[in-house]
Amino acid sequence: MKTILMIGTAVFFANPVYAGSIEHACNKSPRNATRTTCSCIQKVADVKLSNGDQKQAAKFFANPQLAQDTRQSDNPSKERFWLRYKAFGQLAARHCSAS
Repeated sequence: MKTILMIGTAVFFANPVYAGSIEHACNKSPRNATRTTCSCIQKVADVKLSNGDQKQAAKFFANPQLAQDTRQSDNPSKERFWLRYKAFGQLAARHCSAS
């Protein structure tokens, strides 16, 4: 039993810390956000956005024009995504502004 526990512990500590797609994009962006802020934004995203929405939102860090195009789209799916993204952004701004 001790061997299994030791192996499990070794595997756990050998794996890198999980960074979600938004946190990763935030950390890579030229916007000078701190790692703490990016981590906070990811935590809000984990609560407010699906994995697919997070992947879509992460693209905005590298391509802000994509956000503008999405916001102005007449595509009903993109309109629904934008409403979810906007709610996420407002919550992240309130929750992570002190980070």
